Amino acid sequence: MINGHTRTCGVFGNPVEHTQSPLIHNHLAEKTGENLVYVPFRIPQGYVGDAVRGAFALNLLGCNVTVPFKSDVIPYLKQIDPLAERIGAVNTLVRVEDGFKGYNTDMPGLYRAFERDGVKIKGEEVLILGAGGVARAVAVLLAEKGASRIVILNRTVDKARSIADEVNAYAGRKLVEVLPLSEYASLGETLGDGSRKKYLVIQATSVGMHPKVEEVLISDKAFYELVHTGYDLIFNPIQTRFMECVQKNGGRAFGGARMLLYQGIIAYELWTGKKISDELADEVYEKMLEALRNKR
Repeated sequence: MINGHTRTCGVFGNPVEHTQSPLIHNHLAEKTGENLVYVPFRIPQGYVGDAVRGAFALNLLGCNVTVPFKSDVIPYLKQIDPLAERIGAVNTLVRVEDGFKGYNTDMPGLYRAFERDGVKIKGEEVLILGAGGVARAVAVLLAEKGASRIVILNRTVDKARSIADEVNAYAGRKLVEVLPLSEYASLGETLGDGSRKKYLVIQATSVGMHPKVEEVLISDKAFYELVHTGYDLIFNPIQTRFMECVQKNGGRAFGGARMLLYQGIIAYELWTGKKISDELADEVYEKMLEALRNKR
C-alpha cells in the first residue's frame, strides 16, 4: 500500500516504454515486504543532469539508467564504483549523502546469469560479436573472470582494436584479439585429436532484436559449427535467430532475459540491502518471460 513512507525508484531512458524493470522491481518489493514503488521516467535528450538533480531533490531512493544515458550520466554523479568507471557506463544510481553513486550491474548481472545457466568463463576462449559499448563491457568482464583468450569480431576493426588495446592494457597481456567479421573461418582450428576447436560466443549487437527478429549477424552454418555455447544479450525476442542457429548445430544457447533479470536484482539489493533468493529470482524470471511472450 502506497503511503507517506513509500520510497520511489525508477528508470531513466528514452525511449523507456518497452522496459521490463517495473515488473521486476515492483514484484520484488511486494515479495520482500519493501515499501517501494518503481516507475519509468522518459528523459528528454540533454536533460539527464536535471533528472539526476531532480531525483535527489525528490528523495528518490535510487534509479536505473538505460540507453542513451549510461555514459552521459557519469559527470553528474558524486561517486562512481570502480567497475562502472572501468566499463565507462553506469546503469544504477544509489543514493548517498550528497547525491548518487553510480554502479554498473549489467556485467555482474550477466555473470550471475552465466553462473545460473552453467556457463563457464575461466579458462575459456570466447568470441564477442560486435564492438559497441556492450561488447566493451563484456570484454572487461571476461578479462576480470579469467577468460584465456578473447576475439572480437566486427565488420570494421577500428572500434574493436580500441577495445582490445584498452582491455589488454588493463589485463597486462595480449588477451584480446581483433578479427574482421568476414574472416571467422580462420578460427576453425583442428586440434591434436582431430576435433575442431569450439568457442563460447557472445552476441553483443542489436541484430535480431524485435521487430527485426529474422535478422542474424552471421548465417553461415560453418560458423556455428565452431560454437559450443552461444549467449545472445538480446532479450526480445526470447528466442533469437542467433540462438536457433547455435542450437541447430548442437550448441547450447541462451538469451538476454536472465541478464536483464539479474542486473535488476543486483540494483534492488544495492537499494534495499536485501538478498534475493534463487527461488524468488526464478519466480520473477517466469513473470518476465510471460510478459515478453504476451507483447509479441
